[in-house]
Amino acid sequence: MANCKETEADEEQFEDAFENIPVASQMDLKSALDECNIALSLFLSNKFSEALDLLRPWSKNSMYHALGYSTMHAMQAAMTFEQHDILAAIGTMKDALQTCQRFRKKNSVVESLSHLVSRQDSDRLTEEEMHAEMCYAECLLQKAALTLVQDENMINFIKGGIKIRTSYNIYRECQQIVQMTQDRVRTDAYCQFEGGVKLGIGAFNLMLSLLPLRILRLLEFIGFSGNRDLGLSMLREGASSHSLRAVLCTLTLLMYQTYITVVLGAGEGNLQEAETLLQPYLEKYPSGSIILFYSARIKILRGNFETAQEKFEECIAAQEEWRQIHHLCYWELMWSHSFQQQWLQAYRFADLLCKESRWSQAIYMFQKAAILSMLPEQDIQKTGEKVEELFRQVEGLKQRIAGKSIPTEKFAVRKARRYMSPNPVKLVLPLLEMMYVWNGFAILGKRADLTENMLVTIEKAERELQNHPKPVEYQVDDESLVQLLKGLCLKHLGRLLQAELCFNQVIQSEKRIRYDHYLVPFTFYEMGLLYKQQGHNDKARVYFETAKNNYKDYSMESRLHFRIHAGLNSLKNSPTSTP
Repeated sequence: MANCKETEADEEQFEDAFENIPVASQMDLKSALDECNIALSLFLSNKFSEALDLLRPWSKNSMYHALGYSTMHAMQAAMTFEQHDILAAIGTMKDALQTCQRFRKKNSVVESLSHLVSRQDSDRLTEEEMHAEMCYAECLLQKAALTLVQDENMINFIKGGIKIRTSYNIYRECQQIVQMTQDRVRTDAYCQFEGGVKLGIGAFNLMLSLLPLRILRLLEFIGFSGNRDLGLSMLREGASSHSLRAVLCTLTLLMYQTYITVVLGAGEGNLQEAETLLQPYLEKYPSGSIILFYSARIKILRGNFETAQEKFEECIAAQEEWRQIHHLCYWELMWSHSFQQQWLQAYRFADLLCKESRWSQAIYMFQKAAILSMLPEQDIQKTGEKVEELFRQVEGLKQRIAGKSIPTEKFAVRKARRYMSPNPVKLVLPLLEMMYVWNGFAILGKRADLTENMLVTIEKAERELQNHPKPVEYQVDDESLVQLLKGLCLKHLGRLLQAELCFNQVIQSEKRIRYDHYLVPFTFYEMGLLYKQQGHNDKARVYFETAKNNYKDYSMESRLHFRIHAGLNSLKNSPTSTP
């Protein structure tokens, strides 16, 4: 019986794939999988055009070529965020869906009235038809994501939601097929199908499990479910296999451990797992830009900013074809230099993002202005920039996705409005405030030396507020922001009682805060983390629940609910001490 392991011959095929690739004269399922493996290897080696050239000739006649070709275009569109790239990617995805549809069983199992898979139905499906279901589900999910960002039209939003649900249902049917055919001979094609199930079911369960309970309950009512342990388990199994989708399982896990848990959670991903997942790819593709990028990101999360910067520069130098990967590196380099208070270097990368990337011009402009506001006036003048003018441009750069403004952009726009008056009242530490929005203090806190330096900067701003009060309109808001930021630094330095005093000062100012109402619920959340750190889980739960239930309609509300959800989940497995 064949197993799902890669042979030495397969390894050699990867290594020798880069030169003189002929166009295939025929394309059965096995040949398609083999050729897509070669294209994937080219892609991971920065040979993006070669990968597309290999896939293009069969992209209208082979489901896997269609899937691979359209996926690369979708990735490019997601990174550029340019409308013409999004429309081009949607076009290739429509073609891919049509190609996959031709290989699906007529009156497909998924389209049956009962939506139930019987053993008889699953046994009747050929391997090609099983793969067609899987490829169709993947294409449908990617097209749904592109549809959501294509236009602010609510109809597109609804269409995208329907496609996601259909894709989810297909994956569940495919999972049942795997469960019912465990005694089937495990050919390589069957193992490839099983790898696709692990990717789809794993990713869906993991992403849905991140949602706050009230949203998840609504989704469960219409048929979705999210089990984090199941999702992680499926993705880990998929990543350890040698299927075509193993690398996609790995990249999904890396995204989860290095970004999602940081921005939407308590800031702590499983970096050991991330390093273990990445190591084989670092050995196989030492100059691969995507692999180098994640290697550098892990170093950032460990607080090793200096080495991370070298890795990001190496990633930038590795290729010129997909400059969008450069933009990801610029973002990370901007923050790495900001953590070290190297403001001019941070400004350089923020400026590059403003000039080159379309992803979120409002945020880039706000970040650039916020970084410059950390500099002495004479240094700002050397850049030739006018901070007030930069802040005034932010609102005009706001965009909408699926008919709604992006929460971080709305936050930046609201903060920048202070500069719209003829005599603007300057923001206090706007870059550090945005650092907190992205959960950057959880990263900064890995370095006691840099956290101490940041505390000095915050205390300087605190003294300036005391000595030169702002107009009454903003005074309490600005003082509360400074106390929250100060408390965060003190917490990471282990000075927990002082941190608690800072957080309490914010909470006690609640009724006098006029604009930044988000500060109070976020501070309740931080108090919950503070008590959790000390093992006082009952107190921590009270503060988390207060933040969740007692406040609404404030900036970044959804982001806080994600973090609260992660905080409450973490209490389940956390040891409790007696207060």
